Amino acid sequence: MKHIIGGNPQPRFGEASTVLVDEEAAGQRLDNFLLRQLKGVPKTHVYRIIRSGEVRINKGRAAVDRRVAQGDLIRLPPVRTSERALAKAQDMAASGAPAAEGAWSDHRAPAREFPVLFEDECLLAIDKPAGVAVHGGSGVRFGLIEQLRMARPKARFLELVHRLDRETSGILLIAKKRSALRSLQSQFRERETGKTYLALVAGQWPVRLRVLDKPLLKFLLPDGERRVKVVARESADAMASLTLVKVARTGAAFTLLEVTIKTGRTHQIRVHLAAEGMPVVGDDKYGDFALNKSLQQAGPTAPLRRMFLHAWRLQFNHPVHGERVELLSNLPVELELFLDYAAPVNA
Repeated sequence: MKHIIGGNPQPRFGEASTVLVDEEAAGQRLDNFLLRQLKGVPKTHVYRIIRSGEVRINKGRAAVDRRVAQGDLIRLPPVRTSERALAKAQDMAASGAPAAEGAWSDHRAPAREFPVLFEDECLLAIDKPAGVAVHGGSGVRFGLIEQLRMARPKARFLELVHRLDRETSGILLIAKKRSALRSLQSQFRERETGKTYLALVAGQWPVRLRVLDKPLLKFLLPDGERRVKVVARESADAMASLTLVKVARTGAAFTLLEVTIKTGRTHQIRVHLAAEGMPVVGDDKYGDFALNKSLQQAGPTAPLRRMFLHAWRLQFNHPVHGERVELLSNLPVELELFLDYAAPVNA
């Protein structure tokens, strides 16, 4: 039997192993811990070996939702994995070759790195492109975090600190240590971070309209898709939501806004702006669909084929030394081109 002290056990055919849970891994659910340890093993197989009792914690059976603790000894049975097949898939992803249909499970994603805005020993800031989900689920086989883990197989810990909508671009924080994750998520919960987005709306935004303080409520469409709407304060399950708006640039028909969110509700910016009759341009859920369609054909030099919402600035206290950090992400080229067309600087 192979014994592992922390790190990834590099599973092999016909070989059992024991993993010692270190401080950084402590507190994770057993299933999530194993999915990160057993890279390349099918998710269904990981759940099967837990439920069958083949995975043991301190020589006892454990449920999938048990939280592992520092010092726990986790015994892993021989696992099914093909390192050769996994290496081949990673090589294909790195070369840009398309994967065969069905080649990836929801956690076996193609390896992919993303533009880095900041990185040190405990955190990583990614400049997320539009069109990339941050994680798999709800019909998405894999997201940014799964691809990043595959691209960095030696990384012992990579976890999303917060989330961005799939069609939103910009700054995304990822923790490289559990202590950093706890610190940063606490800052997000306690509203100690500064989160400012750039959003483009059609029309002239009223300069006096600077504070949007409207409760939001999540609901499901008949097909099961998630949506959010503004509701009365006395409504059951209403979530207090606060958005600050500042006009950054105006054009004849569009306004660029700096939007700072004080609460991190699902689709908060999109719903708050839409509730004022000025949705984010290109928004395919709450937007002006006829306008969006026309802007997709606005000309060969400045079409808009995505939502104009970008996580532009993020401020937080560094989880180790406590100094205030400010990160900025420039507008993607396609948004800059459209902005020059929609709201030129000399307007």
